[in-house]
Amino acid sequence: MAAVSGIAGVLFDMGGVVMESPLHAIARYERDHGLPAGAINRAVVNAGEQGAWARLERGELTVETFCAPFEADCRAHGVTIDGARVMAYVAEAAVPRPRMIAAIERIRARGVRVGALTNNWRRAGGDGDALHPLRPLFDVFVESRLVGLRKPDPRIYQLACRELGVEPARTAFLDDIGRNLKPARALGMATIKVDDPAHALEALEALLGFPLLE
Repeated sequence: MAAVSGIAGVLFDMGGVVMESPLHAIARYERDHGLPAGAINRAVVNAGEQGAWARLERGELTVETFCAPFEADCRAHGVTIDGARVMAYVAEAAVPRPRMIAAIERIRARGVRVGALTNNWRRAGGDGDALHPLRPLFDVFVESRLVGLRKPDPRIYQLACRELGVEPARTAFLDDIGRNLKPARALGMATIKVDDPAHALEALEALLGFPLLE
């Protein structure tokens, strides 16, 4: 039985939605190293699409080749970091959220298509092309590192909807970053900002018309 609301597909961001947030991990690094809150994120945003972080997420850099230019981007904005250590903090936060996993399973059981749309990178250790461990949960898994596009580029949302086989107007998208939701909304997708996972799932329940929470 599919959704009764007209929503025929749901796209989930991974880090910060299905898994714990890398932003929280970076905030912990900042606290542990006496940096101003949000300093690293501001440096990433200011470095723009040619910055190391954007290039990492498009698959143009590996984690190993990313750290030096990332540190340089941060230094250019007055922030001194250890790039490898920042990424170690982020890796430690890549823990699945059981409530989200259960919700995805319930959605698929209702016949609604489910996909992942994630900005990610080639992992260290030579497994750059390895499948994501949560890949089997999804009908479609769109990774920025493999397609050469990253959110908030509108083309990656269009690609994800094509892969999902669902029109944007019949698709819901969940992300924890507001600027990643704006292009999806502009394409006609229903969007949910994930600050608290339980509240986000309540909003998704309302869109889909069936329960997701126990």
